[in-house]
Amino acid sequence: MLKEVRIHGRGGQGAVTMAEMIALCAYNSRKVVQAFPSFGVERRGAPVEAYVRISEKEISRRDHIANPDYLVILDPTLLENKGMLNGLDKGDMVLINSSKGEDEIKKIFSIYPDVKIKCIDAVTLAIDIIGKPIVNTALLGAFAFCTGIFDMKAVRAAIEEKLGDKGPEMVNKNIELAQKAYDHFDPHKQFVVIPGEQHLAVVDEDKMVVDS
Repeated sequence: MLKEVRIHGRGGQGAVTMAEMIALCAYNSRKVVQAFPSFGVERRGAPVEAYVRISEKEISRRDHIANPDYLVILDPTLLENKGMLNGLDKGDMVLINSSKGEDEIKKIFSIYPDVKIKCIDAVTLAIDIIGKPIVNTALLGAFAFCTGIFDMKAVRAAIEEKLGDKGPEMVNKNIELAQKAYDHFDPHKQFVVIPGEQHLAVVDEDKMVVDS
């Protein structure tokens, strides 16, 4: 079955790179893929769109994606443009980088009551791990868990391939970032504060692992 992804961000946030990494993940998971940006120049700060199609069979369509199964929003300020939500339908999923809770975000999508909303404060995670508010690899990890189209093994391979020229340290940090975002939605894992400590711990199926 054909699945279509539309990614919204701003120039410099890595929307196009995220589309390419989603395509890599799906391709390495034996899917047929297609990824491309919107027409025009990607200017820093200007709204940018990127598209991905994923299928088990040959993809014949080449047009922009008007009715995405998955909508990914890298910059929450883009929600001010309600037209960005056009094309959503029952059962579609929206993955948003936002510090707001899902209930608050759902108010924005009140005319789409059957759309699934997934929120994650990817900026805070990114700044903590890679030192920059670049959220595409965080949302890649979140996308992997929320859709189930590919797993973290595919995510790690895509990050290594796409970001390899940035050096092993940055690759490893982005893999860590993607894993943290993946774990954020995993019901078998939860983050807890350890009293008297300055870090969090992940509780994973009765095993506590300190996250320094």
